[in-house]
Amino acid sequence: MTSSPATEQRPVLEGRGLRHAYGTHQVLDGVDLSVRDGAVVGLVGPNGSGKTTALRVLHRALVPDAGQVLLDGQDLASLTGRQRARQIAVMAQEMAGEVPLTVADVVLLGRIPHTGAFGGTREKDLALAAEALENAGALHLARREFGLLSGGERQRVLVARALVQQPRVLLMDEPTNHLDIGSQHHVLQIVRERGLATIVVLHDLNLAARYCDRILMLEDGRVRAEGPPGEALGVELVGRTYAVTAERADAADGTTQFLFRGLPSSDPQETHR
Repeated sequence: MTSSPATEQRPVLEGRGLRHAYGTHQVLDGVDLSVRDGAVVGLVGPNGSGKTTALRVLHRALVPDAGQVLLDGQDLASLTGRQRARQIAVMAQEMAGEVPLTVADVVLLGRIPHTGAFGGTREKDLALAAEALENAGALHLARREFGLLSGGERQRVLVARALVQQPRVLLMDEPTNHLDIGSQHHVLQIVRERGLATIVVLHDLNLAARYCDRILMLEDGRVRAEGPPGEALGVELVGRTYAVTAERADAADGTTQFLFRGLPSSDPQETHR
């Protein structure tokens, strides 16, 4: 994807000095992060490091205690919910609710920011939904009930719903959770090919290294490392952060990859203190 010099100079979405606490527990402690057009940024770190909270702050589902989120240089707080939804698509871990919708109905929910809740479905919306399902490899599922799909099928449908929203930015919270290996790679490959500015929370460092342009590692609500995967994912940092023995090697295509072993006779909790 070719970007203009002006686009390269300014992120599409940027968080500055983000701080947030739940009661007395500081979850985000001065986090800076950003994503540019066409880039995929991976948020990694152990459980409780602040990844999901950061993602929620970035689309205003959660108002930070301090800091600012900018969309194309404009304070996100100054935009209405509908304006934000036209620019930012969010793919959460699970789709809430048990309403028996078809796959086509679920994908068409992504058009609401453009049509309104009672705007009706237009031919254009149907065409965009079909295109998004095809791009996600899920067009054959259109008439199936969403709640009866497998985990991998559901994730593809939720990717299609995000794509049909036609956003500038895509935010994804553990999109590979509960998926088999083939589905994990398929979902992330779809995202890579779309060329959207994307921030994705991932637990699997090997997936993050393969599909992300940049990595931001969080620990205890702070940024511990940031940069291209080969730079941000230092073997000593990874081992210390996750309380494992880590070995790093390059795959045949040059992608950084890891092998992990647990630390014998040690309490992982002690390692983080």
